[in-house]
Amino acid sequence: MGRYVVRRLLQMIPVFIGSTFLVFSMMFALPGDPVRALFGEQTIDPTQIARIKHDLGLDKPFLAQYWDYLTGIFQGDFGTQIASQRPVADVISEAFPTTVRLALFAFVFLVVVGITLGVIGGLRPNTLTDRTLLVLALLLISAPSFVLGYLFQYFFAFVLNWTEPNVQDATDYGQLLLPAIVLSALSLAYVTRLTRTSVAENLRADYVRTAIAKGLPRRRVIGVHLVRNSMIPVVTFLGIEIGTLMGGAIVTEGIFNVRGVGYEIFEALSRREGSTVVGIVTLIVVVYLAASLLVDLLYAVLDPRIRYA
Repeated sequence: MGRYVVRRLLQMIPVFIGSTFLVFSMMFALPGDPVRALFGEQTIDPTQIARIKHDLGLDKPFLAQYWDYLTGIFQGDFGTQIASQRPVADVISEAFPTTVRLALFAFVFLVVVGITLGVIGGLRPNTLTDRTLLVLALLLISAPSFVLGYLFQYFFAFVLNWTEPNVQDATDYGQLLLPAIVLSALSLAYVTRLTRTSVAENLRADYVRTAIAKGLPRRRVIGVHLVRNSMIPVVTFLGIEIGTLMGGAIVTEGIFNVRGVGYEIFEALSRREGSTVVGIVTLIVVVYLAASLLVDLLYAVLDPRIRYA
């Protein structure tokens, strides 16, 4: 197990470098001058613009800029915002906890509700319950997040008055409930259908019939044998969704006025703040890699037949 973890950690190094290099390249290739855009229509001395670029290292060649960024992030330096002259690390430290809180809330809701509905549908295949869950999943898949977000906001906030339309306090989980549901809606449909298919397939497996024939209680057969062995494809999907929920919060945070990394990415893109975008994406890449490693290790926990040499 230890050698496997070390090997996976070494494999993450080129993935991390490649992903950050790709994002950095795309931000570098965007048209426009972010320093010149700061002054709008004002007439500015070109020497002043050149001085600002020199102070920020924007006058260097592309590879030199990327090398400075790559060496800086290992020292906790993610660069400096052009507009506010604030360190990007400070911006991330303020916005990232809010998005992490929202994403984890959405993830817990996704796991609890999605797996529960999937197990219910898988235990009753081709019944009215199963078909109802299928229709619900198709509706969630077909509805874009911005449409679902505005519908939920209008219905629950303005019609029923159950909650506030916008998040005033990001530390209040009651206010984060509605955006968390919207954020996890699409993934909820996939987890429900994936769990349902896996449970229905394993329900016909030999080991389940053997457990039933031995006289084991139905609760133990379902909870210990059936559900546990059905979770491998679901865990694989959930591992990817951790990063997806964090990266996909841009629309949801915009609808509900949540000041997280999605809001900061949108603002940075509109100002062509490459350092902010790359810094946030770098952390999301780290989350993806850590979740991928955790999922691989969970395989051996869920299925005793899996061993890592």
